[in-house]
Amino acid sequence: MSDVRYPFTAIVGMADLRLGLLLNAVSPAVGGVLVRGEKGTAKSTMVRALAGLLPSIATVDGCRFACDPAAPDPQCPDGPHVSPPASERPAQLVELPVGVAEDRIVGSLDLERALAEGVKAYEPGLLARAHRGVLYIDEVNLLQDHVVDLLLDAAAMGRSYVEREGVSVRHAARFLLVGTMNPEEGELRPQLLDRFGLTVEIAATRDPAERAEVVRRRLAYDADPAGFAERFAEEERALAERIVAARELLPKVELTDVALRQITAVCAAFEVDGLRADIVMARTAVALAAWDGRTEVQEEDVRKAARLALPHRRRRNPFDAPGLDEEQLDRTLEEHAQQEEPEPEGDGSGPDGDGPDGDGPEGGPDGGGPDGGGAPEPSDGGPEGSAPEPPAPEAPSPEGPEEPAQQPVPAQHPSPARESAPVAAGDPYRTQLFTVKGTGHGAQGRRSPAETTGGHTIRARRPQGALGRLHLTATLQAAAPHQAARGRSGRALVVHKDDFREQVRQGRESNLVLFVVDASGSMAARQRMTTVKGAVLSLLMDAYQRRDKIGMITFRGAGAELALPPTSSVEVGAARLESLPTGGRTPLAAGLLRAHEVLRVERLRDPSRRPLLVVVTDGRATGGRDALARSHRAAALFAAQGTASVVLDCESGPVRLGLARTLAGLLGGTAVGLDELRAEGVASLVRESRSDNRSANRATTAMRKAA
Repeated sequence: MSDVRYPFTAIVGMADLRLGLLLNAVSPAVGGVLVRGEKGTAKSTMVRALAGLLPSIATVDGCRFACDPAAPDPQCPDGPHVSPPASERPAQLVELPVGVAEDRIVGSLDLERALAEGVKAYEPGLLARAHRGVLYIDEVNLLQDHVVDLLLDAAAMGRSYVEREGVSVRHAARFLLVGTMNPEEGELRPQLLDRFGLTVEIAATRDPAERAEVVRRRLAYDADPAGFAERFAEEERALAERIVAARELLPKVELTDVALRQITAVCAAFEVDGLRADIVMARTAVALAAWDGRTEVQEEDVRKAARLALPHRRRRNPFDAPGLDEEQLDRTLEEHAQQEEPEPEGDGSGPDGDGPDGDGPEGGPDGGGPDGGGAPEPSDGGPEGSAPEPPAPEAPSPEGPEEPAQQPVPAQHPSPARESAPVAAGDPYRTQLFTVKGTGHGAQGRRSPAETTGGHTIRARRPQGALGRLHLTATLQAAAPHQAARGRSGRALVVHKDDFREQVRQGRESNLVLFVVDASGSMAARQRMTTVKGAVLSLLMDAYQRRDKIGMITFRGAGAELALPPTSSVEVGAARLESLPTGGRTPLAAGLLRAHEVLRVERLRDPSRRPLLVVVTDGRATGGRDALARSHRAAALFAAQGTASVVLDCESGPVRLGLARTLAGLLGGTAVGLDELRAEGVASLVRESRSDNRSANRATTAMRKAA
């Protein structure tokens, strides 16, 4: 790979992403930018190219925290810096790997040196390296939530705090934060989305000419990186100079009261939570004005700021797609721009009139009638009786006004498979927690018990590879018996590498939740399917909150279909569920066998991620004389492998066969009725049980006293 960066100005299209990155380069206080887009759209290329445009920075010689010699950090661990020697260097681009640990980000005490040499040595992390530069997080949605929280906190406060293993360090950490993600691989939680200042949605162009130019430039760069970069050197220099000029102009830009009221009105109209959106929009609008070389924020700056700062804050629940209603934005801006016009004064003359001579609304063509540019408002009239009456509303026709607008009811012509149109899901709710028994070793999440890097310490062990979190007590216990043999003479403890012990922590892991959904004719009753979809949607939301991967298999008619291969994008699962049709026979065995095959493949891909099978069915099986027996034999395969499973019993009506409960027993899992799935329902059952127990205890006590 060449060391020559691809030029920023050579990238074709993607104007919104270009603008979002440049605004953060002008004003890092905007809060960074989240780039959402499909794979192969040059997200990473553009971010790396931006670093080459940033002006060089002056740093204190020998300072590992990139202190500015003109204003050194008074809390710098390498300080204090008094009249320090300085030098210039390019702004750093620090890339954060997906599997990064918290210690690597914030830094930590070098425990081996602390114990073996008695030296309290702090090793800076990636936040120290990124100070006054760019911190780039590729696939930010795949990072653990606590890591993302830590990064966003540092970006918002401009300072990193390290309090661990007896170390207390604070240092400046101001950087341009850029995160990229592919929504198909899972969304960030809305709370984390809100912490990014701006967001940009990108997609590959569908214009053949633009696509050809992208390919042409990329091939030219691969053939001769230095020569290609030289072609755009002049444009790169001009853009870098414009960034510097905008930074210098930024403090002089005025955010007028009119613009500020428009910003707050837009945020209120779109019902965003909190006030962070208002602040980010204000900073973005100021940066836009500086970028355009102006010293006053205009309405167009507010409009552009809203398009960049609000879409990701519009999500009301985890399955909402980010977006912004442009028409509503324009209406809000226009309404509040009009409200800023001077209030009318006087009694109908001068500025209170409609024309320069102070004519009233009834005064000719300048009035408020149809010829005057709009229907009059009741308050526009002069003395009582002088304003023309508004036109009377049209009387409804005898047939009713709604009759012509009604859509004709389509004739019912069932297809050969008797497929029913998809029905909407019911409202989601909080479900009870289903876990996988035992202790796993999978990716950190929020579902099943597992040994993880977080959580509480349960024991100590010898390090497996590089030393992780030191278990101090166990290390001292391992070293203590050997002090005399090692010739200890002073107060220092003689510790060898073999004495070190690391912590083993237990937390929660994420699992693979595989849904097997019955979409046959027996589930086709519309009210019933609405309830079933609402239950599955609730389980999907639970999987989203617990950071699980999910997959979905549906079975109906002649067989089973993998509707959603295992993925972290729970939103896609919700969309597939909404569009799920029903009808036909019930090939339950085919659905279970397909699930068995999917889990077999996933075990090969990710052996540490334990599965949870969720079968949504009433337990019926059709499609042959032995359909039910075949489904029972398929269920026994999961029991033999010890796969954790839950059967969501969808059977309803006064007469119930209990087939779903039987299936759960054969799977070795748990059966839960639709009315038992709600978490509050379980809590009420517990409360009722406790109440019954108390009543029984009181009755028993009374009987004993009577005896």
